[in-house]
Amino acid sequence: MRTATYFFIFLNLSLAMFEEPAVYPLPFLVTALLEVLCLLVFLARLAHFATVTLHGVFWKDTKNICIMVAILLSLIDLAIYGVLRVYSVRSIRWSRIVRPIFLINFAESRQIRRAFRSIRNTLPEITYVFLLFMFSLLMFSLMALKLFGERNLQTAEGLPYFTNYLEIVFDLYVLVTTANSPDVMMPAFDFSSWYALFFIAFVIINTYIFMSLFLAVVYNNYKKHLKVMLGG
Repeated sequence: MRTATYFFIFLNLSLAMFEEPAVYPLPFLVTALLEVLCLLVFLARLAHFATVTLHGVFWKDTKNICIMVAILLSLIDLAIYGVLRVYSVRSIRWSRIVRPIFLINFAESRQIRRAFRSIRNTLPEITYVFLLFMFSLLMFSLMALKLFGERNLQTAEGLPYFTNYLEIVFDLYVLVTTANSPDVMMPAFDFSSWYALFFIAFVIINTYIFMSLFLAVVYNNYKKHLKVMLGG
């Protein structure tokens, strides 16, 4: 039963790869029939679970309620999408976001649920570090606007360089991952090599210090909550 449940959960989640828009699209009728099959299996598994569980306990368990709501929403969305498709009206399958609910809330997914609960409990404790990082990012973006915004610099594509605050925030956020390094620095570096110090300071503070601190806080708090759940 556990293997069958995992198989159909995996199949249900995999449908997103073949539903429009998709790299390997399948006919709507095929994906719709597969989804209905998965939902019927989930409903049968839930009904089987209800027969071996006390009535009061079954209906008080929020996991069972979540699964039933997810099945209902998926069927409603599938029906609406099918009707709109008949009339050639473009729409989206918004119920895709509820599919992970099946992975988390079935009784067989105890370990996944435990990990998910640890992540949920960890989030409030890393908020302060995240806010501090965002404050640093916003301050560096403001400094970049004041340093480079009025010097009429241009990028390699001939676009204005660091004149829009929101674009600066995004560029520096990407720089934290070093994905746009050193390209983002070159217009300022060509104007004056001393401006490289600004980007070096940004990378040291935000990439090497804040990201290491962020990872350490996440790891320590996640391990702490997981240890509590395991009773260690």
